[in-house]
Amino acid sequence: QVELVESGGGLVQAGGSLRLSCAASGRTFSRYRMGWFRQAPGKEREFVAATDWSGGNTYYADSVKGRFTISRDNAKNTVYLQMNSLKPEDTAVYYCAAADSLALITKYKTYAHWGQGTQVTVSS
Repeated sequence: QVELVESGGGLVQAGGSLRLSCAASGRTFSRYRMGWFRQAPGKEREFVAATDWSGGNTYYADSVKGRFTISRDNAKNTVYLQMNSLKPEDTAVYYCAAADSLALITKYKTYAHWGQGTQVTVSS
């Protein structure tokens, strides 16, 4: 029901910053809990960050706490992931996801809608 399109990925040096955006279609964006996940080659998809419907409650993987910030602008139907102090181990395809489930927000199976992903590469 909702289409998600990520953008903002690219190549950055270690210590640099990127801001990912996820644009959602439709008129009911504010009804969805939104999350960011990432997957590196040869690894499982892992949780990065998530936010509730209002953006007032946020959740982060331990590996990105203090470096990444998730936010949403419901008026623009967009969720963001500000990534600072990037490390080579942050290199992955980053996916935006939307869920209307009340299941655990850090689990990828909670999310029913996924974007196509955007590549983030951090060089050392």
